[in-house]
Amino acid sequence: MRKIILAVLGILCIVGAVFLGNFLIEKNQKPRPTYQKTIKTVFVDNVKNKEIPIVISANGNLVAKNKIALFSEVQGVLKSTQKPFKPGTNYRKFETLLSINSEEFEASLLAQRSNLFNLITAIMPDIRLDYPSEFEKWEKYLQRFNIQGNIPELPKFSSQKEKYFISGRQILTTYYAVKNLEVRYEKHQLKAPFSGILTEATVTPGSLVRVGQKLGEFIDTSAYELQVSINATFANLLKVGNSVTLFNADKSAQYTGKVVRVNGKVDQVSQTIMAFIEVKGVGLKEGLFLEANLIAKSVSNAIEMPRKLLVDNSAVYTVEKDTILTLKKIHVAYFGAENVVIQGLTNNDRILTQMLPGAFDGMVVKVNKK
Repeated sequence: MRKIILAVLGILCIVGAVFLGNFLIEKNQKPRPTYQKTIKTVFVDNVKNKEIPIVISANGNLVAKNKIALFSEVQGVLKSTQKPFKPGTNYRKFETLLSINSEEFEASLLAQRSNLFNLITAIMPDIRLDYPSEFEKWEKYLQRFNIQGNIPELPKFSSQKEKYFISGRQILTTYYAVKNLEVRYEKHQLKAPFSGILTEATVTPGSLVRVGQKLGEFIDTSAYELQVSINATFANLLKVGNSVTLFNADKSAQYTGKVVRVNGKVDQVSQTIMAFIEVKGVGLKEGLFLEANLIAKSVSNAIEMPRKLLVDNSAVYTVEKDTILTLKKIHVAYFGAENVVIQGLTNNDRILTQMLPGAFDGMVVKVNKK
C-alpha cells in the first residue's frame, strides 16, 4: 500500500512540475508585436507639355563698345583747354580733348611754307617763257597760297616735260615735306572722335608730353558690350541677333540686349565659347557686373522641373491609379543649374513635385488632394 501511495505522489509531483513549468514559460513570454502598415502621402502635379525656351545663364562685366586709348604722337608741354583734362569730363564729338604747345613746331612749318612759296615764285619767269600755256594756272596757285593756312594741292601737270621741270626745282620734295609737317601739326590737338567721357587721365596741364606717351582713355557711353563665356555644347545654338535679358547683381534693374558676335574659337581649357552682347540703357557704366539670360533654342512637348526630382538623370516618379508609384523613363533636353527640361511624359501624367525619401517603383502612396 505504501508503495502505491509513493508512486501516486511521484506521478502527481511530475505532473505538477510540468504544469508549473508551462505556467512560468507562458508568464515570461512577451506578446508578439503587431505592425501597422503606413502609406506615405505625396504631392503631385499634372503634366502639361508645351514649348520650353532653353535659357542659358552667364555673367560678366560691361565694356564700352567704343573705347580708345589716347597716345601722343608729338612732343611738347600740355596746355590748358576749356574743360579740365580729368576723369569724368564729358566731351562732344570733335571737341578738343587736349592741346600740346606747338609754337616752335608752327614756326618751323611757316618757314617751310615760305620756302615752298619762294621756290614757285622763282620759277614763274621760266614758266612764262618755256611753258606759256601753263603760266596762268601757276599764277592762280600762288594767289591762293596762304602761309598761315594749309597749302593747296599743286596744279595738275599737263606734260612730262612740265613735271620734270617742276621736280628738278625741288618743288615736289618741298611740297610733300610741308604736307607732312601739316599732318604732324594737327596732332598737337586731340579731338574727340565721338561723344563720350574721359575715364582715365595720366597727364596734367604743364606736363611735358613725350612721343608715344599714354595720355588717358576715352569711352562712348551710349553703347556697351558684355562678354560672356558659354559652354561649347551650345555653340551651335547661339545666333547673332538673339534677344538677351540682363540683370544687375541685386536684380533691381533689368535691361534688354542682343547677341552681336559669337567667337569661332573654343577655349581649350574651359571648353567655353565667347559671346558678345550689346546693351544700351540709363545707368550703365563700364565695369558694371551683369547677369545674362540667353535664349538658345526652344524644346517642344516638354516640361521644366527641379533637377533634384530626377532619378539617375534618366527617369522620374509618377503616380498611377492614384496609389502606385511608377518610375518612368524620360529624355533630358537641357540641364540647368537648378532646373531641367525633360521630354517623354504625356499630358495629365501625375508627377511628384517633392522628393520622397525611400521611394521605389511599385510603392503604394497616397496623393494629397489639396
